[in-house]
Amino acid sequence: MISADVIRGYVDVLVLEALLEEPSYGYAISRRIELLAQGEYELKETTLYSALRRLEKNELITSFKGGQTHGRARTYYRLTDAGVAHYRAKVDEWYRTVDLIRRFIHDLPHDRMSTQEQGA
Repeated sequence: MISADVIRGYVDVLVLEALLEEPSYGYAISRRIELLAQGEYELKETTLYSALRRLEKNELITSFKGGQTHGRARTYYRLTDAGVAHYRAKVDEWYRTVDLIRRFIHDLPHDRMSTQEQGA
């Protein structure tokens, strides 16, 4: 499982990606993220809805009411042009970040890592 701290700055990217193809609603967005994460990351409901509010406030997505389910109309979210541009910029930033961090990562032989961990 990947730590939420590692993903924290990229939750918006996960949500925006889920909206690239078509508008969607909260539960479906959550399911898509869960499916793509393949059990390595769990997006909490509060985190998702905080991201949706933030993205809408920043005019990266818009919301609209869809059909009724169980007596309530679902709220759907759609990317704006600014949202697509923001997604692309964040993806580019991610690749630059990965390139930077790779400069600091060294493969250590397994036995050396075990020795260091034992001494800690």
